[in-house]
Parts: sequence; C-alpha cells; structure tokens
Amino acid sequence: MSVWEKVQLARHPKRPLFLDYANTLFSEFDILQGDRAYADDKAILGGLAKFNGKPVMLIGQHRGRSTRERIEHNFGMANPEGYRKVIRLVKMAERFDLPVFTFIDTQGAYPGVGAEERGQAQAIAESIATFSALNIPVIATVIGEGGSGGALAIAVADRVNMLENSIYSVISPEGCASILWKTAQKAPQASEALKLSADNLHALGLIDCVVSEGEGANINSEVVMNNLRVTLQNQLEDLSALSNDVRLQQRYDKLMSFNSTVSL
Repeated sequence: MSVWEKVQLARHPKRPLFLDYANTLFSEFDILQGDRAYADDKAILGGLAKFNGKPVMLIGQHRGRSTRERIEHNFGMANPEGYRKVIRLVKMAERFDLPVFTFIDTQGAYPGVGAEERGQAQAIAESIATFSALNIPVIATVIGEGGSGGALAIAVADRVNMLENSIYSVISPEGCASILWKTAQKAPQASEALKLSADNLHALGLIDCVVSEGEGANINSEVVMNNLRVTLQNQLEDLSALSNDVRLQQRYDKLMSFNSTVSL
C-alpha cells in the first residue's frame, strides 16, 4: 500500500472517531467543558473517565460524522480556547494524580482570524510546554490524521502510538504540494516525501508503537479496538511502575533525541 493510499484511509468517512474509542475502551466518560476564560471548544473533548476500572483523564479531537456534527465540532480543528481547556484539564489530572490519554485526529488547529486574534500560537505553545512537564503518565494515540501544531499540542507524551493507517505530519500532502510544486495535484508525491505514515515514523524513532488495524479500522473496528486496548494497558502499567523522576527524564530524552533524527 502506498503512503497516499494510507492518507485516504486515515480520512475514510467510516473510520472510528474519538468518541467511538472513548465509548468502547473507557467507561463513565464525564465531559468537562470550557477554558474558564472565553468559551467551550467542542473540537476537543475531554473529561474524567475510567480505564480498566481506574480513573484517568481522557482528551481527544472529535471531527464529527454527519454534516451537522462536523459543523458543531468544527471538523476537529480547535481554537485557542480548546487548547486552554486541555491545559486546564491536564493540570487537574496532575493535581489528582490521574494518567492522561489523548487521541489525535485533526487536520490542524483552526486558522481563522478570530483564532489568531485570541492567541492560537501561544495556546499551542503553552499546551506543548505543559505536557512536557506533567508529573503523571501521558499516552497519546494518533487515530486518524495528525496535522501540524494542532496535533502536536496534545501529542507530547511518554508514549506516542499510531494506528496502522493513520498519518502524522507537519503539513498536509496537499499543502506541501501547493508550496513545492504550486499544485495540490502533486499530493501523492508529497505524501511520500513527508514520510507521514506510521511505519515510516516508527522507523525514524518519532513514535513508539504502530497498532495493527487488521483489515482496516474502517472495515472492522473491533480488531483495532482490541489491539489498542492491550497496547494502552501495557504502556500504562510500564509507565506507572516508573518513578516520576525517571519518567520525566525519559520524556525529556525522547524529545531531545528528535534533534538527532536523520534528516529527511
């Protein structure tokens, strides 16, 4: 399968969304709203939940499926208040010693004028900084499309997973092609150059685990749900066994190692 074909699968309309994973892998998901400063951004949903009977903080980008739902959730593209809500929630998790699970599925942060006026870049930067220093286990999973800073804002973690047919990149293939070749029709070539597929990123050491989807999450979601459940459970057990100092040092070393990754 080509990288471009995986891009199409990552965007498949029948692919499970964040709330599908939240309702299948977790229980008692109680959504908390608002950034306590401006508004509640429904592109990012988060709140308290239970994973295998233990309380956790669950956060994810939800794109929506129907037209009405997609508009309600702004197609999963968050405004600054969305990232400020995330910061509030993970600080709450730290205060009560709750592990954090994040699920990434967005084309990127919302690029509107209002978002920029309210400090989009600053909110993303503050979220990255907050996640970098959290004194609790953090596990991030890319379930569909991980685009640019909008994805990275909730993807700084002790363990970063990608579903087999998900993608993760600094820019969309269409955006990259428009810059390099002045036409979005070169998106298939751009997707190959960006190495945005899970297997490529795992080989480069930028993610920790590729979760098998079987015949595809868009065809049979039960397989990927079961595989992801086992992966998350094992990772949480490993991280919980570490002291906070060791876990923070490992997270720091992981981030710093990206500087030495072989240039594409």
